Amino acid sequence: MKRILNARHFNCVRLCACVFFCVSFFFKADPVFSQADFTALTHEFNNHKSELGTHFACILVKDGKVIFRKVADDFEVQDITSIGSISQWLTAALILNLVDEGKISLDDKISKYLPIFETYGKKYITVRQCLSHQVGIEYPKSVSKLFDKAKFASLEEEVNAFASKHEISYNPGTSFSYNNVGIDIAARIAEIVTKKSFDPLITEKILKPINMRNTSFSAKDKVNPSFSAYSTTYDMNNFLQMMLNKGMFNGKRILSEKAIADMETLQMDNSFMKNAPAPFAGFTYGLGEWILSKDLDGKSIVVGYSNMSGSWMFLDRCKGYTFVLLSKTTQGESKKLMYDDLKKALDEIIPVEPCSGY
Repeated sequence: MKRILNARHFNCVRLCACVFFCVSFFFKADPVFSQADFTALTHEFNNHKSELGTHFACILVKDGKVIFRKVADDFEVQDITSIGSISQWLTAALILNLVDEGKISLDDKISKYLPIFETYGKKYITVRQCLSHQVGIEYPKSVSKLFDKAKFASLEEEVNAFASKHEISYNPGTSFSYNNVGIDIAARIAEIVTKKSFDPLITEKILKPINMRNTSFSAKDKVNPSFSAYSTTYDMNNFLQMMLNKGMFNGKRILSEKAIADMETLQMDNSFMKNAPAPFAGFTYGLGEWILSKDLDGKSIVVGYSNMSGSWMFLDRCKGYTFVLLSKTTQGESKKLMYDDLKKALDEIIPVEPCSGY
């Protein structure tokens, strides 16, 4: 009996220690910010309450420490939800990882790996154009069909359909058209060069090394590199921390500094952005990520991503912080205004520091 009680006591202590560690992590703040006035930021959350609804969780992290945290009544930082088109940022990171390994070159023509595209007169499209929405392949312009969930048996079948059933509407590399075509083509190339299917491949190369244990592209429905990932606020912060630290995470090299620089480099003339969705008006695009702000020399300062459910996540390279807001409430075009308001509030709180951006 005494042994049973001792065992129960030990398990209780261990559980309490675990809970204390988790709680202390999420409420741990840098002394510099422990007395910071987050009134302006809280005010903007209240201003956008109707858009955010009751399904969101947010953390602001600077110098590796959570300095602000806000959650809705029925949503938490560890809760798993769809991240929609933000999936593309993760997929682009996988492709850059394979570029680092020498398995793919950004300027390779996709027909090198997918001869079907040459068969149907699309041989000039490059991997770089796939990651920057410049492939030129015709696609429905309706926002609701940007990430069409038509049923395909595999990623291979879907990509083959892009080659055989969709026409070229403009020369590759001459305009920007936001959809899932290029990202899915690049992901299929990743499958070919590694001889592995997409979900276990991105888990091995990106998700597991960054401790994104609750992130998967196969949580529900079919696997799709453009929109099927499910994740948590905490996991996505890990990804942003890796990006902010120029490819390093907990002392491990995930992507080279060059890969991060390539992702954060504008890949087209600003005039190409005429086909960007309305919620992203005024922004530009790198490789698999939106460039939200640049310095006077054109170098990226703030990069990030959003989705149709109103989630926002971005990093400010000059101010050295990451911001993750996962939401399950569709916001449509109003999310651009919300980003502007939240970013303005953050800029008032966090001081300007010497910029180490690309």
